[in-house]
Amino acid sequence: MRQTPFESIKKTLSLVLPSGVMSQLPDKWEKIGTVVTIKLRDELKQHQEIIGKAYAEVLYCTTVLNNVGGISGVYREPVVEVISGSSITETIHTENGIRFKIDPQKIMFSSGNTAERRRMATISNRHETIVDLFAGIGYFTLPMAVYSKPKKVFACEINPIAYRYLRANVVLNHVTDIVEPLLGDNRKIAPKDCADRVILGYLKEPQVFLPISLECLRNQSGILHYHDVVPIESIPELPLKHIETAAKDYHRSVELLKVNEIKSYAPGVDHVVLDVRIVE
Repeated sequence: MRQTPFESIKKTLSLVLPSGVMSQLPDKWEKIGTVVTIKLRDELKQHQEIIGKAYAEVLYCTTVLNNVGGISGVYREPVVEVISGSSITETIHTENGIRFKIDPQKIMFSSGNTAERRRMATISNRHETIVDLFAGIGYFTLPMAVYSKPKKVFACEINPIAYRYLRANVVLNHVTDIVEPLLGDNRKIAPKDCADRVILGYLKEPQVFLPISLECLRNQSGILHYHDVVPIESIPELPLKHIETAAKDYHRSVELLKVNEIKSYAPGVDHVVLDVRIVE
């Protein structure tokens, strides 16, 4: 019977590690291009080089990173360290026909959002103007531009490194005629009163960015894709209340179109996206 990758990793490491630590090996990882990120417990720190080498060999990657601190700061930077392989970690990750150039040491990429990136790929149309307020390296901008081919996507990003990769990925995916990358705080640089659709893909107090989301919409009316992390028992009431409160300041109403649960964020808390229509 064919072994799973994790079974192969355990078999390899069982020959060199104490039996007492085998149960602590991470059975999940994130593979971005040729780079794999795992999260090791502190007890495995002394064995990290041996462990990293095994994951690299079985998963056919050039570098293994250990996630030591999650995502940090306004720039949403991963806190990781190289435990095996090359310290040069720039790679190209292909998903749904989209090529993302990225350095997983410097830029976050969540494979748990794959389904949402696929959904967003075909949600627009050729007549729309879109503002992506937190574009990153083009997570939602690129699939939408490649497959929906809207009239224009304004892609805002505050992190200079992510912005550099965003510009490269726009060229790599041949959508320079559609996507206009913009560097800076979206509250200052996002174009206003122009969009048919706005993507607000930020999880730390996203309600702070609802005013600029509404101001980007043409006549403060249109479609908003609002990401949030919400206690399961408060879906969709809590994020919907945030949107309704912001819309009220612009004398607008909110129509809930769809609730899309992306993934578990923490015990009892989910990452969700609310698709809403803002109307006069």
